[in-house]
Amino acid sequence: MGPLSAPPCTQRIKWKGLLLTASLLNFWNPPTIAQVTIEAQPPKVSEGKDVLLLVHNLPQNLTGYMWYKGQIRDLYHYITSYVVDGQRITYGPTYSGRETVYSNASLLIQNVTREDAGSYTLHIIQRGDGTRGGNLLSVFCTVETPKPSISSSKLNPREIMEGVVLICDPATPNANYLWWLNGQNLPTTQRLQLSKTNRTLFIFGATKYTAGPYECEIRNPVSASRSDPFTLNLLPKLPKPYITINNSKPRENKDVLAFTCEPKSENYTYIWWLNGESLPVSPRVKRPIENRILILPSVTRNETGPYQCEIRDRYGGIRSDPVTLNVLYDITYGPDLPRIYPSFTYYRSGQNLDLSCFTESNPPAQYSWTINGKFQQSGQKLSIPQVTTKHRGLYACSVHNSATGKESSKSMTVEVSAPPGIGRLPFFTPIEQP
Repeated sequence: MGPLSAPPCTQRIKWKGLLLTASLLNFWNPPTIAQVTIEAQPPKVSEGKDVLLLVHNLPQNLTGYMWYKGQIRDLYHYITSYVVDGQRITYGPTYSGRETVYSNASLLIQNVTREDAGSYTLHIIQRGDGTRGGNLLSVFCTVETPKPSISSSKLNPREIMEGVVLICDPATPNANYLWWLNGQNLPTTQRLQLSKTNRTLFIFGATKYTAGPYECEIRNPVSASRSDPFTLNLLPKLPKPYITINNSKPRENKDVLAFTCEPKSENYTYIWWLNGESLPVSPRVKRPIENRILILPSVTRNETGPYQCEIRDRYGGIRSDPVTLNVLYDITYGPDLPRIYPSFTYYRSGQNLDLSCFTESNPPAQYSWTINGKFQQSGQKLSIPQVTTKHRGLYACSVHNSATGKESSKSMTVEVSAPPGIGRLPFFTPIEQP
């Protein structure tokens, strides 16, 4: 039975704390040879230190023994050998000058480097029948955990308002991460959640109870290191501002509109936003020195918003919910000059006449129709089926806003041709009257 395989460590180590740990794998010896064991002293060694591969229970009547780097016993992996007769020591191609073999078959490796990680095979030659036994010692590399540090997504989070992400650095393979809060194991709560690897800690709505100090620990089978304490610098909670308005139904171009950002405080500065952009400087907009009140001397339908106010301290700010002056309810205006559709004025006898009237007005305007000065009907639409020449004349749409008291009208002349066979009508030019 040959030696069992043991994968050497091929990971590239960037920090100084390389550790070597040794373990003896199964090996074969005939019944006449005692059970040989190999022990690494110390079992954990950092880079730059020495390790002794100490052999126990050597059989009697030995001719000699050989050490190989790896699991293959050939010239290319040959480190050194010891011949009992004459106590002669021979070195092979793998010998680095840092290996020393002793008469008891033990091997000393001085000033250990990362290249020394891997498997070592001891080959014993017994005098007499020439029986040989292969003994395999595997030396595996393990990263000595570096001292971790904690990085934070926010150094100065707002109390309760903001979440924080803490990360335990550096990322270390084959290691476990532990967290500590106020010197105790991290409790699992709704506000404190760990990632799958435990390397990242999510703090939802930091409070004075979860401000720290925090510590993180990196641990593997051979070592453990803990970070310095890290404490969040909580900023006082900013109250969410809100906007009050002096007039919920201002009249266009008549009423003065004043927005006030609440609450009032001397510790805050105030900023106004319109349509998601910082409100520009304008002669129409007046803001007292403290900027908490926004005044529009005469509001128009084009200034309906949305408006937001923001309160800020030296660390940041928070905005109010948007406030929009809904043109259907908050501003009264109009009616504007109405428009009649369709605009053409010539019809043939027997056609249907369908007119519609539109105007801008809030609240909605009241519509009425007259033909040649005579009231016809109320409403936005006027329909006359199968018109005749009797329906010629001046059609007018009048609009009225009961809130503003304003009225406006639009008129047009409609011509209707005679039925076929009666004769042609002269050409009429459409006439529109204001």
